[in-house]
Amino acid sequence: MSGTPAFRRDHLADLTLGPDLLVGLDIDGTILGMDDSLSRRVQRSIARVVDSGTRVVLATGRSLLAVLPVIERLGLREGFAVCSNGAVTIRFDERGHEMIDVITFDPGPALRLLREHAPEVIFAVEDLGRGFKVTRPFPDGELTGEVEVVPFEELVAAPATRVTLRAPEWTSQEFHDLVVKSGLHGVSYAVGWSAWLDMTPDGVSKASALEAVRQRYDVPQARTLVAGDGQNDIEMFRWAAVAVAMDGADETTKAAATAVTGPVELDGLVSVLDAIPAP
Repeated sequence: MSGTPAFRRDHLADLTLGPDLLVGLDIDGTILGMDDSLSRRVQRSIARVVDSGTRVVLATGRSLLAVLPVIERLGLREGFAVCSNGAVTIRFDERGHEMIDVITFDPGPALRLLREHAPEVIFAVEDLGRGFKVTRPFPDGELTGEVEVVPFEELVAAPATRVTLRAPEWTSQEFHDLVVKSGLHGVSYAVGWSAWLDMTPDGVSKASALEAVRQRYDVPQARTLVAGDGQNDIEMFRWAAVAVAMDGADETTKAAATAVTGPVELDGLVSVLDAIPAP
């Protein structure tokens, strides 16, 4: 396709495959297409990296329940996955999974402030391991697990790992404007590619969770590579030694990356992973 960036081997500096390399991968728009499709080429490339002993870590805004099927589809046998934009980290193997890090916050102050400025927005709080509690139904298929409609005050009554705001008729810019107008503080947030705003505990991001995993693996900081396509990937782009943005990303996200590869529709991730040589 004309204009599609060509990812080059020299973008990887001196990175090579092996257990002292950590590769953090976003899921939607990076591994999976926006229709949830998984290319066989992408699957084979990830398998090659995993088989080399390289530490592959999924890092996503998806909830725990929405990550587990992806682990299965990719055939990953053991490792770590960062869920809910860094608020939840799991360790998994062929016997199952366990949550090793769960970070929560009081969503009440931020949600009351946002509701004051945008009463029409739908609010959702992740009900960890079960699904979501919402103030009104989301569009079909957008949330995984049990979805329970509850009063607003019940929604904000308990500590949360992640809060999602949805307004199907809004643009991403309108969510940015809402954050500015409301003076939101005390939380981390990211505006999604659609009319979607995610909030997590202050200072929590994919980057903070990946750093904890890096320390568990004792991988040098200089041997970290990540790929993603959204504004919730910007912190991990700044954290990694090499950061690759998909061509479907917005300009702000691309500007934070080391390099840009082709879009998910053209298996852009394959160009990145296949360029990492064996030692």
